[in-house]
Amino acid sequence: MSKLRVAVIGAGAMGASHVRVYSKMEDIDLIAVCDNNKETSSKVADKYKIKSYTSYEEMFENESLDAISISVPTKFHKEVTLCAIKNKINVLVEKPIADSVEDAQEMIDEAKKSNVKLMVGHIERFNPVIVELKKRIENNELGKIYKLHCDRLSPFPKRVVDVGVIIDLAIHEIDILKYLVGSEAKRVYAETAQRIHSGHEDLLIGTMRFENGVLGVINTNWLTPKKVREIRVTGEKGMFVANYLTQELCLYENEFVKNLDYSEGFMNVIEGKKVEIKIEKKEPLKVELETFIKTIVNNDKSPVTGEDGLDALNIAQKFLESSKNNKVILP
Repeated sequence: MSKLRVAVIGAGAMGASHVRVYSKMEDIDLIAVCDNNKETSSKVADKYKIKSYTSYEEMFENESLDAISISVPTKFHKEVTLCAIKNKINVLVEKPIADSVEDAQEMIDEAKKSNVKLMVGHIERFNPVIVELKKRIENNELGKIYKLHCDRLSPFPKRVVDVGVIIDLAIHEIDILKYLVGSEAKRVYAETAQRIHSGHEDLLIGTMRFENGVLGVINTNWLTPKKVREIRVTGEKGMFVANYLTQELCLYENEFVKNLDYSEGFMNVIEGKKVEIKIEKKEPLKVELETFIKTIVNNDKSPVTGEDGLDALNIAQKFLESSKNNKVILP
């Protein structure tokens, strides 16, 4: 089978990373990069010896492409994606899928009509520590799950952002919580603050109650002088702690459950040993892009569908609504 012809639209930090990873993949032919800033596009193109464009319409007209990555500001996701779909090109669009649920739904509908793949770049799904954590939860290693607590903290971003911390950062955790819990959110509540951002919230404490009773907590901000990416999953048999950055996973056992007798009708928690779980470390973006290409080649369902992206965006917007109106929201 001939190699898939691929291009990247958006040559900022994330888009350039897409180009870098694609350039090392043997089963694709990296054709071009496109950015409305000619200097930015040319710099990336020259480094990887590919074509440079400043107009994606022109690129679509001149090049025969099988797939593209879209890494442009969120407000442009819809128009670029729809143009690609019109040209029968499979799309990986960075998160969030769009800046409104209406736009996201239109993107999903058009992809289905045109029979092209639409995958959303929720990259943490492909982080080996999350993959392992998901597997162990499904293997019932924690028993009944009580709560998941996410910390995603950062210094204020140097890049210019057109959205707040909920859409930019918390949306990762919104997607991961639903992915790990395997249930729909039935109510959400958020407290936010705007401390140093000129136009949007830069701090969030959000809660999600799922239909299966599990509670999710998201703590995220752009105010912390240290990057933190951690999730703690507490259940009847203990607690998993996963570090996204170091890809380390630990289990803190609840010693009590080793002799658990449900007939006694009494539960307790006793500190047990810490178990370090070996993880084969991989670059999440590399795994994500390899999966995207494999999905096209094998004609599989996208592992992160447009609907997944829409669900995460919907909850993110419900957080904003909850904070604005100071009330619990039912998704």
